[in-house]
Amino acid sequence: MLAIPMNEPESVAFPGSAAAQAPSRVPWGVSALLLATSDALAARFGAVAVRGELSGMVRAASGHCYFNLKDASGANGILRCAMFRRAASLLDFQPRDGQQVDVRGRLGVYEARGELQLAVESMQRVGAGSLYEEFLRLRARLEGLGLFDPARKRSIASFPHALGVVTSPGAAALRDVLSTLRRRAPHVRVVVYPSLVQGAEAPAALVAALELAGRRAEVDTLLLVRGGGALEDLWAFNDERVVDAVAACPLPVVCGVGHETDITLADLAADLRAPTPTAAAELAAPVRDEALALLQARQQGMQRAATRSLQQQAQRVDSLAQRLGRPGRALWGQADRLTSLQQRMQAALLRRRSLHALEPTQRAQRLDQALRQPLQRAALRLDAAQQRLQALDPARVLQRGYAWVEDDAGRAVVSVQQLQAGQVVRAVWADGRATAQVKDVEALPAAA
Repeated sequence: MLAIPMNEPESVAFPGSAAAQAPSRVPWGVSALLLATSDALAARFGAVAVRGELSGMVRAASGHCYFNLKDASGANGILRCAMFRRAASLLDFQPRDGQQVDVRGRLGVYEARGELQLAVESMQRVGAGSLYEEFLRLRARLEGLGLFDPARKRSIASFPHALGVVTSPGAAALRDVLSTLRRRAPHVRVVVYPSLVQGAEAPAALVAALELAGRRAEVDTLLLVRGGGALEDLWAFNDERVVDAVAACPLPVVCGVGHETDITLADLAADLRAPTPTAAAELAAPVRDEALALLQARQQGMQRAATRSLQQQAQRVDSLAQRLGRPGRALWGQADRLTSLQQRMQAALLRRRSLHALEPTQRAQRLDQALRQPLQRAALRLDAAQQRLQALDPARVLQRGYAWVEDDAGRAVVSVQQLQAGQVVRAVWADGRATAQVKDVEALPAAA
């Protein structure tokens, strides 16, 4: 729904019209044509209000939001929209695909792609679209049946021998998964269970592929993947039959459908959710080179530990043999220890005598220091008070160029409210005084 201004400016010339081409036959430049078209749209429509259903909602790291608006009635029209960070920060709800909203903004042309675009300045939620409402209802019902309970989820194999992939054979998601597994774990065997991933027949095909993989039981983990898309494109993975098949599959299921922000009911029912198909492959199979390096490091660690233990035991045997061969060495060691203790005791006695000799002198020094410190602190406080007193002396203020104003009774005039026209006042400076008569009184406006 477009809100068109009732009073159209008569001077607007759309690109390609007779008015635009009358002055010259020189061809338009692409950028100039797009700029003129954008200006014409802004002049023709101004601010417009549009109601539609959100689709392809993306919030960039910069805070800007990019999305499409489509008619909730099912018509094919799509309007590309951009909502910049300042306007997006004022939203009081989280926009999601399928929500029906009223937006207000200005039409223009995005020059980088030559596309019509609505710069959205405000957005209000009207109600959820039919697909999103169905998604919420189905999610609540299946959650009540316990299909999303974390207690029923199984752990996936840490080092799988074979992985199964349920997706379309021609999908980009399959290529991403295969290239990721070829790079990370080329030793893992991959079995593809082909299926439709979009359309009315996709749910039945996905259920059949999941059941086939469960019956054959030839893989350790099953990957259910598909690339990104709008809510209606991913709807097959919200079908109740597919969700039941994922929950009932005897194999652990890793679901990687859409982009990171896309969440389907199959994701919630799977044993592990991955944000993308590539991430599903990364979660299902560790990097082979890293695993081999870990095994090699552990092998070397075990070898070092065994060698160190053998060396320690050998040293212990040698030490015991030496002790058995020379019993007198134990007595020699005790004699050396007694001599060392005697020397340490004599040194301690000498240090004790030295400390007692120094103690009266140290006490006298501490007493003298304790008597001087209060006097020094009092002198510092007296100097600081004298400086503050001098700073507050009115005569010092007058010496800096200021004047003291008083009325004929000698009272200080501190506000213009105390003065009247014709009143006699005295101004006092540092070097004298003067009598003056007030000619005019003007009060300054109060500060806001």
